[in-house]
Amino acid sequence: MTRAKRWPARRVVAAVTAALLACGCSAATRDAGGTAGGGDHPATIKAPTPALQPFYSQKPAWNDCGDGFQCARIQVPLDYAKPSGERIEVSAIRLRATGTHVGSLLINPGGPGGSGIQYTRSARALFPDSIRSRFDIVGFDPRGVGESTPVRCMTSKQLDAFVSLDASPDTPEELTTLERESKGFADDCEAKSGHLLPHVGTADAARDMDVLRAVVGDTKLTYLGKSYGTYLGALYADLFPKQVRALVLDGAVDPAVPSLKANEVQAQGFEVALKAFLEDCFQDGACPFTSRTVDGAMAEVSALLKKADEHPLKNDLGDGRQIDEAWATLGIVTPLYERDAWPRLRAALGHAFNGNGTDLLRMADILVDRQQDGTYSNQTESNMAINCLDHPFPKDPGEYQRAAGEAARVAPQFGSFVMYGSLPCAYWPVASKGTDKPLKAAGAPPILVVGTIRDPATPYEWAKGLASELSSGVLLGFDGDGHTGYRSGSACVDSAVDDYLISLRVPKNGTVCPKIG
Repeated sequence: MTRAKRWPARRVVAAVTAALLACGCSAATRDAGGTAGGGDHPATIKAPTPALQPFYSQKPAWNDCGDGFQCARIQVPLDYAKPSGERIEVSAIRLRATGTHVGSLLINPGGPGGSGIQYTRSARALFPDSIRSRFDIVGFDPRGVGESTPVRCMTSKQLDAFVSLDASPDTPEELTTLERESKGFADDCEAKSGHLLPHVGTADAARDMDVLRAVVGDTKLTYLGKSYGTYLGALYADLFPKQVRALVLDGAVDPAVPSLKANEVQAQGFEVALKAFLEDCFQDGACPFTSRTVDGAMAEVSALLKKADEHPLKNDLGDGRQIDEAWATLGIVTPLYERDAWPRLRAALGHAFNGNGTDLLRMADILVDRQQDGTYSNQTESNMAINCLDHPFPKDPGEYQRAAGEAARVAPQFGSFVMYGSLPCAYWPVASKGTDKPLKAAGAPPILVVGTIRDPATPYEWAKGLASELSSGVLLGFDGDGHTGYRSGSACVDSAVDDYLISLRVPKNGTVCPKIG
């Protein structure tokens, strides 16, 4: 479950949801800005320190891994402060450029905990020919995630129970259960992955990205990060400003916002997105709400969730799960990430109002990365491990209770749910290494920050904040719905991003691309 501080980008969620519901180098030329292209045997690139040179000089074997992709495993230090110590592996994947190769475009889908390997396998749909002809598209699972020395904490059955925890406790007993199980999650992570937990933070992942940049033979980094990937990219730029060629940070996270405040703002973002969905729903004859006002329909959603809290909705999947308030909330949240999934939400809510929550459960499974066989990826576990290490969370559970009450006042549907999602961090066995502060990346070339005005997961104010904090930040807004803006239907956004990646031309700071339609 990704009920933590920042939730993953799901740019293909509509297609996946529809499918579920239907089932009932050689020498290279230089591009603008001097990106050195890497081949199968790129020239050795100098490491920041001599002790790291063996990692920067490694020549991994890129092997065919299906459908035209190549995969490799990159060695990095477990602890960058002790580069001669234990090594771990980071898994990477690439799709070679179709034309004159000028370098690599490294990508990250968000999370934390989202698999860059799985995301990159959609590269042909994610990028236009103008990008794919010039760049190898390179993805990786950050350390602790997926195929890269993953954090593990719980069995699938345990995760089912954890996801279904009541994160809007109505009684002292429910609050006690939530606190006990949140501590249990932290304890299980320590028991199974304790040696790894101090070393899965975003700062280490950014250092891994610099090793990967060198391994693919690029003298400077070209990068597209979405959602949490914007934090990863901004932190990279802050650590390695002189190694930046072009960074696109889409669906931006503002690193200066304190952790619990970020939860509250995110909950408000989902509230805004739900209201936008409702306004759109009223234009459709199949809209399942009896009310034709936003406030009235919001009350109907609240009543549905209260009903699921008291009497779970019907589950036709035959897997024994009870569709309680937590699963129903996740099922509503998932399609809010993608406007094209709104028709699926309309249909799912129609069934839920009649007592059947199966379609909501199917969509919730997408968000938590639960497979049809009942197994999970490690997205939920790595998401928590990275967030709890990256950001200073309170250790007093009472602070979460107070914050949840305030968040519920400004975001009645999602405030408590989002806030209590971070509660395991109160019991986390490893002290946070991070601070919530602006990242300036002084000395970096222009960095393009993209924000969607009605983004549910990363509100537009975060994009404005990040762009203003970066010394060379350039803000591009999009008057749209859904999570992230690039390749979401706006020709204005797409052309600006593509032009920047190819030619390093940035739009005027503060440009807002118009609403579609």
